[in-house]
Amino acid sequence: MIYDEAQLAELRKYAFSVYILQALSFVLLFTAIVAVIVNYVKQEDVRGSWLESHFRWQMATFWYGLLWTLLGILTSWIIIGYVVLLAVSIWLVYRIARGWICLVDGKEMYLVTTGENNE
Repeated sequence: MIYDEAQLAELRKYAFSVYILQALSFVLLFTAIVAVIVNYVKQEDVRGSWLESHFRWQMATFWYGLLWTLLGILTSWIIIGYVVLLAVSIWLVYRIARGWICLVDGKEMYLVTTGENNE
């Protein structure tokens, strides 16, 4: 599908809102669930655009973050659980920040290299 600038600007707002909701999830847990719902609802609208990579990035951040958070909680009765929870918190901050910065810069996530020298 070919997108014009107005469509991309509108869809970009959804990607921004998901990054904001993900960041707010450190304070209000339910915002992460709202964010992933927005991702799945708008996923078809971004298919084929550069924003699709951000939606994949955001969904992967949610699901892997949930997985590792649950593992950290389940193992918190031993000390390793707290280490896992700390590590997943740092990882989530990194994922949200990196995605947000790339979105502001208009860059895709998951850049594919062709094996040539890309200088």
